[in-house]
Amino acid sequence: MAGNGDSIRAIFFALGANFAIAVAKGVAAFVTGSGAMLAETVHSLADCGNQLLLLLGLRQARRPVTPEHPLGYGRAIYFWSFLVAVMLFSVGGMFSVYEGVHKLRHPEPLQQWWWAVGVLVFAIVAEGISMRACLQEVAKARGTRTLWQWFRESRQAELVVIFGEDLAALLGLLFALVAIGLAVATGNPLWDAIGTIGIGVLLIVIAVLVAVEVKAMLIGQSVDPFLQTQISEFLASRPEIAQVLHLITLQQGNEVLVSVHARMRRIHDGEAMLRDIDQVERALKQQFPVVRWSFFEPEGDDDPAPA
Repeated sequence: MAGNGDSIRAIFFALGANFAIAVAKGVAAFVTGSGAMLAETVHSLADCGNQLLLLLGLRQARRPVTPEHPLGYGRAIYFWSFLVAVMLFSVGGMFSVYEGVHKLRHPEPLQQWWWAVGVLVFAIVAEGISMRACLQEVAKARGTRTLWQWFRESRQAELVVIFGEDLAALLGLLFALVAIGLAVATGNPLWDAIGTIGIGVLLIVIAVLVAVEVKAMLIGQSVDPFLQTQISEFLASRPEIAQVLHLITLQQGNEVLVSVHARMRRIHDGEAMLRDIDQVERALKQQFPVVRWSFFEPEGDDDPAPA
């Protein structure tokens, strides 16, 4: 599982790319009058704000434990990630649809369209660099799973959001490039409006997908299935444990809570059993550094002790 440092690296790559792209798009939108370029400018500016919110969320998630929050603030990142998804839906998606409908009703011919094409090509390259950095961090966490499986199973809200944003940005840029190309080739500015609406619909769909994933984390989820299996196998392999009866895990930001109900082997010696439990918990946290809290409930064996 990738750590905070990996996610922060991906966020800064995306922030730098989006800021440079937003400036370039804004100039091109002003010069050309393209609705698709204006939609993309707002999208990039919204993404810059979103990345700042994610950095704020990661900072809050590192706050120390307090009596009112005995499990810390790790899940704060889920709130800010959900807010980012809402902004992507509203500021990015809904504005683009509105701008596209406006252009359909009041079409305007594109002016100096080569500005827009040049900026879009630059933006595709910049977003490609950002996406590459994001995928490098994703690869550390997803293992042999497909990107879709990782997206559905990941518990790293900030990385899920950055991946969704970068994907929406790249596809949106391609939509804008095709729309402007068709508008220039046919001389019909309605293609620009259609492209603007397409960008808005794309942003709305991705925002909803991201929001659904983050909502599950916000409510409270176990660790991802891959890590859950690893923890379960580790506990089952411990010589101190006769049988793992029940295992509960809870993701708290980038930290994990584990609750174990198990039948111990040395059940007839209370002190020895407590030492075994302590040893298992220490080994668990050493093997899985993300585990910050562990709660162990032992259960005795119903079979009589051997003679």
